[in-house]
Order: sequence, then C-alpha cells, then structure tokens
Amino acid sequence: MFKEEVTLKNETGLHARPASLFVKEASRFASDIKVIKDGKEYNAKSIMGILSMGAGKGDAILIQAEGSDAEAAVKALVKLVNDNFNE
Repeated sequence: MFKEEVTLKNETGLHARPASLFVKEASRFASDIKVIKDGKEYNAKSIMGILSMGAGKGDAILIQAEGSDAEAAVKALVKLVNDNFNE
C-alpha cells in the first residue's frame, strides 16, 4: 500500500472538470485507489464518489492505493492535484 496526503489549491476543488480529470487519471492504473477525506473513503475511479466528497479549495485529502502500480498511481494523482489540474 502507498499513500500520500495533498491539499487542494485550485479554486473549484474536486468539482466538475477537475473531478473528471482525477477519475480519468485514476482509471489508468490497475491498483485499487481510494481518496480519504474527513475519515470517509471514496473510490477514486468513480466520478459520483469523487463529486459526493465535496472537496473544496484548501481541503486536505489522502490518496491511498493498493496493487501492483500503487506508488505510480498515487504519485500521478498527487502531481495532478499539485499542478492544479493543468488549469
């Protein structure tokens, strides 16, 4: 298992376009990927799950993956968040 915490810095947080990009990136990996916010787990490959999280600017989320490409998956998603979803 590999995990890393990251803080959302973009204006809209994980809503609409950023959520779509996040799920698309997560879906590239074979690992089981979860996002944890306020003690609740969400499936990183589910657009409904990510949107229901209600993660906004300034929120810290924990990205956790388990599987053959877990480290690569977490690092790619953290990079996407840190790059402000290429905005």
